[in-house]
Amino acid sequence: MADKDNELPDIDRMNAVVQDTMSKLIDAADVDKVYGPPIAQGDVVVIPASENLTLLGFGVGGGAGTDSNGNGAIGGGGGRTLSRPVAIIVVTPEGAYVEPIMDPTKVALAAITAAGFMFGMMLRMMRKR
Repeated sequence: MADKDNELPDIDRMNAVVQDTMSKLIDAADVDKVYGPPIAQGDVVVIPASENLTLLGFGVGGGAGTDSNGNGAIGGGGGRTLSRPVAIIVVTPEGAYVEPIMDPTKVALAAITAAGFMFGMMLRMMRKR
C-alpha cells in the first residue's frame, strides 16, 4: 500500500498549473498590448505601438510539503512582460505613415557593442603579425 506522502501529484492540479501559465502567455501576446487606443484630434488619428517581450517560466514537481491550502506542492510559474514604445502610426486625410520613436539607450548599447567588437578585432589582427 502506497504511503500518502509518496503518491504522485494529482494530474488535474498539474494540468491547472500549465493551463494558468499558458493563459498568462496568451494574454501577454494580445494585440491590445502592442497597439494602444487610437487618439483623434481633428482629422488626425494617432495610434501608439509598442514592443513587448514576455518572459515566462514554469515547472512541475512533487514533494512531501503542502501549500497554504493543504495541497501537496506540485510546482509553479512566473514571468514578466517588458514593453517600450517603438512608434506611432499617424493617419491623416492625405494618408498614413509610421513615425518611429528613437530609444537612446538601445542606440548607445549598439554603439558600445560595435566599438567593443571593432577593438577586439583590431587587437586580434595586431597579435597575428
